Amino acid sequence: MFPYIPNNLNDEKIMLKSIGAESIQELFSDIPEDVKLNRKLNINPPMSELEVEKHIKAISNKNKSAEDLVCFLGAGVYDHYIPSIIKHIISRSEFYTSYTPYQPEISQGTLQAIFEYQSLMCNLTGLDVANASMYDGATACAEAAFMAAESTKRKSIIVSKTVHPEIRKVLYTYTKFKDLELIEVNEKEGITDTLKLKELVNSETAGVIVQNPNFFGIIEDITEIERITHANKALLIMSVDPISLAILKTPGEIGADIVVGEGQSLGNAMNFGGPYLGFMTTTTKLMRKLPGRIVGQTTDLDGKRAFVLTLQAREQHIRREKSSSNICSNQALNALTAAIYLTTMGKQGLKEVAYQSMQKAHYAFNEIIKSGKYKPVFNKPFFKEFAIQCPESACDINNKLLENNIIGGYDIGRNYPEHKNTLLLCVTEKRTKAEIHQIVTAMEGEK
Repeated sequence: MFPYIPNNLNDEKIMLKSIGAESIQELFSDIPEDVKLNRKLNINPPMSELEVEKHIKAISNKNKSAEDLVCFLGAGVYDHYIPSIIKHIISRSEFYTSYTPYQPEISQGTLQAIFEYQSLMCNLTGLDVANASMYDGATACAEAAFMAAESTKRKSIIVSKTVHPEIRKVLYTYTKFKDLELIEVNEKEGITDTLKLKELVNSETAGVIVQNPNFFGIIEDITEIERITHANKALLIMSVDPISLAILKTPGEIGADIVVGEGQSLGNAMNFGGPYLGFMTTTTKLMRKLPGRIVGQTTDLDGKRAFVLTLQAREQHIRREKSSSNICSNQALNALTAAIYLTTMGKQGLKEVAYQSMQKAHYAFNEIIKSGKYKPVFNKPFFKEFAIQCPESACDINNKLLENNIIGGYDIGRNYPEHKNTLLLCVTEKRTKAEIHQIVTAMEGEK
């Protein structure tokens, strides 16, 4: 009998007899009658395999992806080029079916893959140690807040309003149930208001969280933020776009204590929202507060290079009240994808991706505002995303763009009421000059 073939009535009788039960209902006799549904589920009648296949395809065909449309939407998830080598390597059974490498003697390949990923992320961010990835960028940021609180023994976290709104929502949920105070510092002209930050940071502040480039796509000047933070012996937590680090100063050079971010842009497809991976790097000083796993390098009995799980500060491995995190999955396949991407692109390739994204974004920005119909919202340097003021609602603009087979930008007014009718557009290295002119033409209302 094959496990994917449903059991018939005769199979059921044989199984019931073997366990000494008269009926299926008898198996659930411990459940009180008043909580049982006592009716059939309100679902479609059974379908054959052929019918199911057609039904699922009909549903999936309703979706439109970045393969069908030209994408100018970013806001945390990005349409970057994915080298074809990635899908071939991650589909190998050794990676695709592997799980937690609890037994290092038979998990050397998996451990080495994680070790290489950690090494690459350290090089990229300029910090000392990286863990084996987190769930996503938002939860990684929340875990960094916990790290700061645990390390400083303080109970207050300050986050800039230029940090992604969804990250701030996750932060609020996490800190609320850890009895941590979360304070938001306002944005001023698209960047963190450092004067307000200086007023808010005090001896109770465990950490300051900023995003660079920030949610509006603007490159923040972190120098003053770093000075204010460290003057009060708080930790500087930076949420970053990993692609930008190919051309911007690394967080390590700036003086960040903890660096987090979303690793989706490192070779992972957008996947209609996931799965993704969160990355986290920190200093040697804070290493033992790092959640998740750290794979280390050593030598075996024969003196050969070998890999082991060095630190595992998770509730599965130590007493729950002593654990630094309850994150139990390291998103290993997504982390492997990031490692393959970074290795394939190399330093020059990653720089080229970053430069092309930035240059094309600035070209698109200038073309869109040229007629005067759309106006700049901020006068600040940006990386690959920019905000523009629309003459009508951002939703209406996006609907017009969709009619022209273009995925438009993010409606900033949804999260920032003061920026009504404002669209956040993103341009990556994948966008061509023709596609940029296509969106300009569509936004001007020309056919």
